[in-house]
Amino acid sequence: MVYRVKLDLFEGPLDLLLYLIKKNEIDIYNIPIAQITKQYLEYIELMRFLDLNIAAEFLVMAATLMHIKSKMLLPPEEVEQEEEEEEDPRQELVRRLLEYQKFKEAATYFEERELRQKDIFVRSVKRIKKFQEKKEEVYFEASVFDLISAFSQVLKKVPKKRFQEVIKDEFTVSEKIHELLHMLIEKEVIYVNRLFKKAKNKYEIIAFFLAILELIRLKEIVVLQKRPFADIQIRRNIEKIKPKLRTVSNRI
Repeated sequence: MVYRVKLDLFEGPLDLLLYLIKKNEIDIYNIPIAQITKQYLEYIELMRFLDLNIAAEFLVMAATLMHIKSKMLLPPEEVEQEEEEEEDPRQELVRRLLEYQKFKEAATYFEERELRQKDIFVRSVKRIKKFQEKKEEVYFEASVFDLISAFSQVLKKVPKKRFQEVIKDEFTVSEKIHELLHMLIEKEVIYVNRLFKKAKNKYEIIAFFLAILELIRLKEIVVLQKRPFADIQIRRNIEKIKPKLRTVSNRI
């Protein structure tokens, strides 16, 4: 498949670590470094398998995790006295994660405040109350790592025989982009897991995956979840459609 995706949407290595910690319900102060390192490297391999552009920071973090893991595996008798008095090898990583998490939560908070305020035009206190009392279904924006996780789960269920089959390259990313947009005209929501499961083989799964990433980059779609780690939904980006609707109404 001659197609390379270069995206600015990828969160950094600290985002991936936080994602794995939350997904596995791990205590951030007591990270099982061997387990996290293994899963982190699996995600890196999936990115390479998909021919995605991996930032150097991901590889630096992989090396850092391997270093921490090796220090923790050293038996006590082989560690010098000075090193025994040093802090837990994981402590610096935990500090970075906690600090990064605070900045990320602050950024999310201010972003939500901005989104809430930008479309509010009120004339009285009564209208404010009415707006606040209106209940809307809340969605979480799915991360790239959620998509990779869904992709990984589907690939694990594909029989090994299919990986060894020589199949003509019949699926292209551009075709899947048009197919997804056509599906979203007929359906309001597409579930990623169902989409992947209907694929004929791994090549079609990969084509769909890359098409989703490209449409996110173009801001044609949004990927959402009703709660963290839930089924991923694909929807048209309303903000992208609005200008087109205004143009049509003005002509009328």
